[in-house]
Amino acid sequence: TGVGHHFGAHPALEGISLAVRRGERVAVLGPSGAGKSTLLGVLGGWITPDRGDVQVLGSNPGQLTGAALRAHRVQVGTISQALDLVDQVRVAHNVKAGHLGSWSLGRSLVALTRTRPDADCAAALERVGLGWAAQTRTGQLSGGERQRVAIARLLVQRPHLVLADEPTASLDPSHASDILNLLAGSRDDVTVIVSLHQPELARVHCDRIIGLRHGRLVLDAPAASVTSADFDELYLRA
Repeated sequence: TGVGHHFGAHPALEGISLAVRRGERVAVLGPSGAGKSTLLGVLGGWITPDRGDVQVLGSNPGQLTGAALRAHRVQVGTISQALDLVDQVRVAHNVKAGHLGSWSLGRSLVALTRTRPDADCAAALERVGLGWAAQTRTGQLSGGERQRVAIARLLVQRPHLVLADEPTASLDPSHASDILNLLAGSRDDVTVIVSLHQPELARVHCDRIIGLRHGRLVLDAPAASVTSADFDELYLRA
């Protein structure tokens, strides 16, 4: 409610107020520099806004510390543009990392010394079409395959909220659709908020479209009702 944030003199978000219901699939669109990544950062708790109130899964992530913050982060799964994978280790280890927030330190250390995937890891890799890749070094995979590893890690984590920052930016349309299908179909009760640069993908795969321009909310509508003229207005007036 009323969220604003500046980077120096640059306004990244200005007076953003919105509510997202549990289970919604929401696309955040807008030209480069519109504030999409900043909005996801505020929702994820790694950016504390200059003003306004933020409630995510019943808590203000910017005010949590210690055990409360760790418990909150288990419930929020993220896919950054960098994917945050360790290329030097096997795919199975990157996917097992989805458990780390909920496992004890001892169990985590034991799991990460084993090369064989556990049942959850193996099932997640099969679901994203990478059952064959568990023992492959992550850095040897293509960009699209690495995207799938990041999604398999989310499936293992079982978050209540997924925040994905341009997860399809480097993919061709076919692979981009596959990635969004996997995100949207992870579980019916999972809320997905994803920033995109492809309006048509947003209309097909999401329930709702939010448009940002110069840090302001200028579009908020059901995806089925958003027209090509709305997209032109969002991008051409930037």
